[in-house]
Amino acid sequence: MDLIQWKIKRKKDIFKLENSPEILRFATAGSVDDGKSTLIGRLLYDSKGVFIDHIEALKNDSKGKNSEKIDLAHLTDGLKDEREQGITIDVAYRYFSTPKRKFIIADTPGHEEYTRNMFTGASNSSLAIILIDSRKGVLSQSRRHLYISYLLGVKNIIVAINKMDLIEYDEQKFISIKKDFLKTSNNLSIDSLNFIPISALDGDMIVDRGDNLSWYKGETLIKMLENTKIKSKNQSNESCFPVQLVSRVDNNKTKDFRGYMGTVTSGEFHIGSEVEIHPGKKKSKIKKIINLGNYTDAINRNQSGTLVIEDELEISRGDVITSINYRPKVGNKIIAQICWMDDESLSIKKKYFIKHANKSSKIMITKIINKINIQSLTEMPSNETIHMNDIGNVEIKIQNDIVFDSYRNNKVLGAFIIIDIETNNTVGAGIIK
Repeated sequence: MDLIQWKIKRKKDIFKLENSPEILRFATAGSVDDGKSTLIGRLLYDSKGVFIDHIEALKNDSKGKNSEKIDLAHLTDGLKDEREQGITIDVAYRYFSTPKRKFIIADTPGHEEYTRNMFTGASNSSLAIILIDSRKGVLSQSRRHLYISYLLGVKNIIVAINKMDLIEYDEQKFISIKKDFLKTSNNLSIDSLNFIPISALDGDMIVDRGDNLSWYKGETLIKMLENTKIKSKNQSNESCFPVQLVSRVDNNKTKDFRGYMGTVTSGEFHIGSEVEIHPGKKKSKIKKIINLGNYTDAINRNQSGTLVIEDELEISRGDVITSINYRPKVGNKIIAQICWMDDESLSIKKKYFIKHANKSSKIMITKIINKINIQSLTEMPSNETIHMNDIGNVEIKIQNDIVFDSYRNNKVLGAFIIIDIETNNTVGAGIIK
């Protein structure tokens, strides 16, 4: 097998892995020093998801610090400066498995100024673990992480109340935190919400039950993760393919080839499928499909490839090819919910860039409709602007028409980021309502 064949096989294997019903993608979120890195390290360590040489390196590191215990947080904090500062500053993806299921963890930072990373981590997750320090209780950041998870369509939530060892495994304190959290979550529609007391440091209720929480009769964390039901995301009969690149070839071997490259975001396409191209609503049929360098009869959700259509139509980057039965919206005005991520507050009628699907456009945010009260997670009228980490509903005017949909119906056509024209920094992320 040559290198090219190996790479093609590798891509196919990764696609099968990440789209298998056995895979659970979940995000972890918490405030600073809640023990999130230790929790993930414990999951990896106790489930035998760590290489032996990695464990040996950590043992040697512990000996050098005259410590009897391995610092499990270092299984996840791989960056040198990150370890020196004792914080996690980016989204990292971890992989482990049990005999029952495979897992992909999106490890997001706890610092409030890195709330934007929670958007990244939760956007492709089916479940979120929200970590709470048992000594501190429910914080604003806990509520913010809950709302972002809900906003991004994550309907399975596990609230892990950590550091129970530091409050002598107090059952009444656990119950009190649970009641406090429920006051907030009652305003949201969530499929499953589970609470579990844990000690990530000592391992109680993570993979093994441990000896200190006999009053808790529920499942361990790993059992909750194994038994979470994932709703299939590939049953949509509405097919969607945003065009990322137009491929043109005209040489001695290939004459007048024109293909449209991108990724299927929902449904599937077959040779002979009738399609419609938006925003112009031009119709045609699929003539050829190329996937991983080979011609194929079909291409499915999350697969990247090239579509060749029967008619010569003017199609460019940012256009969207769909099945005939799918009717995305086309327009230059949207109502969206955004999370602001920049130190400089949102400026009404200032020009920004929006990056939506595969297209960038100039925009102005013309109106702040309301903001989200992080304490109650309800909408509240506000005459103020939107500041860093605020979440609010806004009206956006776009310089040109875009092809869009609600986020709940299509995550790709319903999500966007906002970029400052002057600094080129990402200042906001949002979803279309």
